[in-house]
Amino acid sequence: MDREVAVVRTSVLAGATKVEPSPADQTVFAEAGRMAPDRVEVILRAADGSELVLPIELVRILIASAGELATGHAVTVLASETQLTPAEAAELLGLSRPFVARLLDSGDIPSSHLPDSRHRVVRLADVLAFQGRRERRREGRRRIADAIDEAGLPY
Repeated sequence: MDREVAVVRTSVLAGATKVEPSPADQTVFAEAGRMAPDRVEVILRAADGSELVLPIELVRILIASAGELATGHAVTVLASETQLTPAEAAELLGLSRPFVARLLDSGDIPSSHLPDSRHRVVRLADVLAFQGRRERRREGRRRIADAIDEAGLPY
């Protein structure tokens, strides 16, 4: 008798490194967030006194994170290639899982099926690209509404 084996998967989001902003460090975050990555050298010093100069890619991540922490946003660290379930994508986007499933069906967010399964996964990079397009459209609509208001045109 063939039985389907359920694969239990822990949430990618639950295992991600998440940093909450500390109000006491707000000034330091703001100052670090304004620094130019190509004009900064970050050195890690171990307890034994050994030092490591961080490459520019890590410096960029640190400065971008500091800028977000300075504005009160938490920062979560995940690789762009991380595979998410539709439910995790929905959680990140602040949308319902059924709505995200429709976005996957329509191709608005690319997805792929797990081997020998009907379950889908979505790359974090694709979720973030969709979110960026969605925010640009929202900003465009807001600018149009503002222009109409400024011109005193009726809706």
